[in-house]
Amino acid sequence: MVTRDYLLSFVLVTLLFPLWGFANDITNPMVRAFSKVLLMSNFEGSLVQFAFYGGYFAMAFVAAYYIKKHSYKSGIVVGLSLYATGAFLFFPSSLGHAFWPFLVSYFILTCGLSFLETSANPYILSMGDEATATRRLNFAQSFNPMGSLLGMFTAQQLILSRLNTTDNLALTKLEALDPATYASLTANPDKIDFKAVREAIYAVDPAAFEAMRQTDLITIRNPYLAIGAVVLLVLIIFLIAKMPKKQSEGAFSLKETFGRLLRNKRYYEGVIAQFFYVGVQIMCWTFIIHYAEIELGIDNSTAQLYNIVAMSIFCCSRFVCTYLLKYISPGKLLMSLAFGGLILVLGVIFIHGMTGLYCLIGVSACMSLMFPTIYGIALEGIGQDAEFGAAGLIMAILGGSVMPPLQALMIDQQTILGLSGCRFSFFLPFVCFVVIALYGYRNRMIIRTA
Repeated sequence: MVTRDYLLSFVLVTLLFPLWGFANDITNPMVRAFSKVLLMSNFEGSLVQFAFYGGYFAMAFVAAYYIKKHSYKSGIVVGLSLYATGAFLFFPSSLGHAFWPFLVSYFILTCGLSFLETSANPYILSMGDEATATRRLNFAQSFNPMGSLLGMFTAQQLILSRLNTTDNLALTKLEALDPATYASLTANPDKIDFKAVREAIYAVDPAAFEAMRQTDLITIRNPYLAIGAVVLLVLIIFLIAKMPKKQSEGAFSLKETFGRLLRNKRYYEGVIAQFFYVGVQIMCWTFIIHYAEIELGIDNSTAQLYNIVAMSIFCCSRFVCTYLLKYISPGKLLMSLAFGGLILVLGVIFIHGMTGLYCLIGVSACMSLMFPTIYGIALEGIGQDAEFGAAGLIMAILGGSVMPPLQALMIDQQTILGLSGCRFSFFLPFVCFVVIALYGYRNRMIIRTA
């Protein structure tokens, strides 16, 4: 899949994919964590995703223009610099008790991720025969879930489990401060609302609450400082490494570039499909914790274990699907997996108990192929417009910024049309899979791999 001239570059760039996987999936559980620690609604907590994926949207075309003028390597260096800066900003953010500094940190961090993805994806596509480009990108993307798994594990072990320890301390504190409220909130031991416990402590002893909150914010902060140090080391490696200064060739005209992209139906439909794919991915991975807690009474830390299982399935499925691309056109495989996702989401909505949760976990197997396959189909034969074409597909990550807050608004409702707000909210992922299935169907005979 890769020519000898690009082998070292391919290895180095592929190592970037776990880095943004880590950032994505340590962040998804923070929606619930910030909601609890800062006493916010699910909608307010979901603004983490709005800031996080908003950075992708805001910086994508800036990154493309920069890469067009310089090189893929230069874009990667800028991306790593912003990534490390955003991660290190978690230190001052944790010193206050406000939410907005964290949102700024997330935004800067993901401006860096936008540079990285806008650079790395088309760079990988260019490293060999165009006939194997989709397979090559799928192979590189197969390492992304490994970073995601590490991010999920870090969130579970170093953040959520420690927040659960604070929850237990909060119960003990509330029992001493306000026995009546304690008895009311613990009447059903399987479904204790720990945010309500913290609110009750804040009402009777604000100083005790502030001490707990400061401890929790430090718990959230430390893993981001660690990944910032790792990214800084990777930045040094890229500064030293000699890589081909590759970028698309040909005369550059912004007007002509956008004109060609807008006339390319396969491309702009791919941007739309990518918007809905990222939306469904982030919703299913972010709100698996809410589903487990609200519908089944499972605590945050244990719920994150189910998220880790989902990501493990996603990772294995990515390698299997990459192999299947040797025999099945990307469009057909994309369509088939989207239909599988539709069926499983219906199970999440209508099947109660652990089976519904298992359906939600199973959705990850269907999602595994989608991002790089949509990406590869949309950019097939795009030539000199690769950087700006890639930027449009990275901007489509805005779906991960827009969709989760909409789903969170539904989750905040008690019931909608006879279903719990949490169950009903998964109609949004259902709609997303319909759009993806249509894109796969429309392109089922167009793209084939060698």
